[in-house]
Amino acid sequence: MLHLIWVIPVFSIAFISALPSGSKPVTATISVILVALASGWPAVAALTGHPVDTSIYAGSLIGDVAVRLDGLSAWFILIINFTVVTGAFFGTGYLKAHQNEPSRLSLHWSSFVVFHAAMIFVCILQNGFAFLVAWEIMSLSSMVLVIFDHHKVETLKAGINYLVQMHISVVFLTVGFIWVYTQTGSMDFDAIRTFFKGNPNLWLFLVFFAGFGFKAGFIPLHSWLPHAHPAAPSHISGIMSGVIVKLGIYGILRMISYLQSDFILLGEIVITLSVLTGLYGILNASVNRDFKKMLAYCTIENIGIIGIGAGIGLIGIGTKSPVMYFLGFGGALLHVLNHSLFKSLLFYSAGSVYLQTHTRDMEKLGGLIKRMPKTAVIFLVGALAIGGMPPFNGFVSEFLIYCGLIQGIDTDSIYQIMLMILVLAGLSVIGGLSLLAFTKSFGTIFLGQPRDPRQHEAHEVSRLMLIPQYIIIAVMMSVALVPGLYMSIVKVAMAGMSETLIVDPAAVDTYSATAANIGLFSLLVIGITVLTWLIRVQVMKKRPLAEGPTWGCGYVAPNSTMQYTARAFSKPVGKIFDFLLPEKKQYRELEPAEIFPSHRKYNAQYRDFFEFNFIDNITRFLLKGAGYFRFIQNGRTQSYLLYGIVFILVVFLLTAFNILQ
Repeated sequence: MLHLIWVIPVFSIAFISALPSGSKPVTATISVILVALASGWPAVAALTGHPVDTSIYAGSLIGDVAVRLDGLSAWFILIINFTVVTGAFFGTGYLKAHQNEPSRLSLHWSSFVVFHAAMIFVCILQNGFAFLVAWEIMSLSSMVLVIFDHHKVETLKAGINYLVQMHISVVFLTVGFIWVYTQTGSMDFDAIRTFFKGNPNLWLFLVFFAGFGFKAGFIPLHSWLPHAHPAAPSHISGIMSGVIVKLGIYGILRMISYLQSDFILLGEIVITLSVLTGLYGILNASVNRDFKKMLAYCTIENIGIIGIGAGIGLIGIGTKSPVMYFLGFGGALLHVLNHSLFKSLLFYSAGSVYLQTHTRDMEKLGGLIKRMPKTAVIFLVGALAIGGMPPFNGFVSEFLIYCGLIQGIDTDSIYQIMLMILVLAGLSVIGGLSLLAFTKSFGTIFLGQPRDPRQHEAHEVSRLMLIPQYIIIAVMMSVALVPGLYMSIVKVAMAGMSETLIVDPAAVDTYSATAANIGLFSLLVIGITVLTWLIRVQVMKKRPLAEGPTWGCGYVAPNSTMQYTARAFSKPVGKIFDFLLPEKKQYRELEPAEIFPSHRKYNAQYRDFFEFNFIDNITRFLLKGAGYFRFIQNGRTQSYLLYGIVFILVVFLLTAFNILQ
């Protein structure tokens, strides 16, 4: 059945190119559903104890390529399929405005189908060379999806930036596979385990971690996310944040499963980098006013949370603690699922807002809850879930990770106790800042009054765009209310993460029961609140209502400029962490004694610390160096002919003196 994963896309691409514009997204959606069924069936089998272990012949140059579908691959494949299918339905409605652009739609939906298949192959191919080919196809097809609006300069820049960084990622991965090949003579993934058995584990793992870390978005390898996510269409942003960054996590977890030593050291490195990634991501999300860029930084934050879980799991293996092993890797894998759900949901609802308002700037919005009530509720659900609030799914995975950190404190190592306490404090700060970021975003976008006059009057999006979001919420609530089911699946998915430890069934039952009880009690509180509100509505129906203006704090003509802005809401955070949040200002700050300030224009935006201080400097240095060679491309045909003559003479002389054979 696995051969259908590439057969279906090949035929669907031919149909997409030939069909009229209205049929292209339908064909692509059918294709991804069929691929999801073809890959989902063996994935479910793998999670029920029937893994796939086979090979395919890839020609005399490569030979047999191992194809394996174990619990870890199956977990990621099912997440990929669900997110891509919901993205296809949402994207069909999102791109309806482009029905008169058949060439753009053909390229987009063809790339969409290829992108889906490539992600599946990344999860099942176990040969280094074949894996890199699938990884490259995935990167190239996703870049094409990002630059759908290629007529915009900033979109092209974002696409090129993404492609360059993905190729740097490939360089690290290639170095890692070649290193293994020189020592073992094999490109099979099992050779990595053989390498780790006979060599130090630290340096090769760090090489692979850097390669996969670019895709995942660990700092300082994250700078493509805040550019690519806002530039891409929202259904692509949701899929990229929901699953493509998770393939970086998949690669890291796959390499962890081959480790033989250095567990504690690597766990400490991973957990330290992860908590810094989480803090950095949510700090930038707190102050950004482009709501899609804000969501991109939240992706970085959640990658940090997943990394914390992976670090706990590594330390659990090193200290031979089955409970830490389960809480760490189990929490990380469950958060991979949870984040794919609520982040795709948030990007889809953000896309609905952008589609109706044609702006990503929060400061120009406000009052949309009256025009788009369903989208407002959907965004609110996603915001509460990503903040880790019960009874939503984000709470369950973060609960496991918190418990893993607390379990790690129960040790004789003072250093480990200090590390766990600091990470616990960092994770708490991340949670608090996440609530701040989404309180700012929801309040500014949906509450109050419109801050700028709208060129387009907003209204609710179509059912075709809403239904996928309802389905996502249903799955989110199933995770929150029946966590035991998902924890038992996670137990199977992480079975190969350690050769010495197995998951304690009692730990799974204990923590799943606790999480379920918290979710049920939280749901009960919400139910009582809703019931009270419904009773109030019924009672108030029988009473006359009078409407009038609210008190304007002494102003006879209050207006929208008196509302709290997104910048004002997050300004204290920007002030406290100004060493990490460089601000580009185009205004003069008010002086303490300036009681009656003069009229001034105000413009400010926050920059990415690593991009501003490091990447931009490297880019300027490279451009300056390349500038010295501009004279070569001078536009004169005579010069180009001269270059050819010189090249021929050089080759002739080198051959004449037997330097070239």
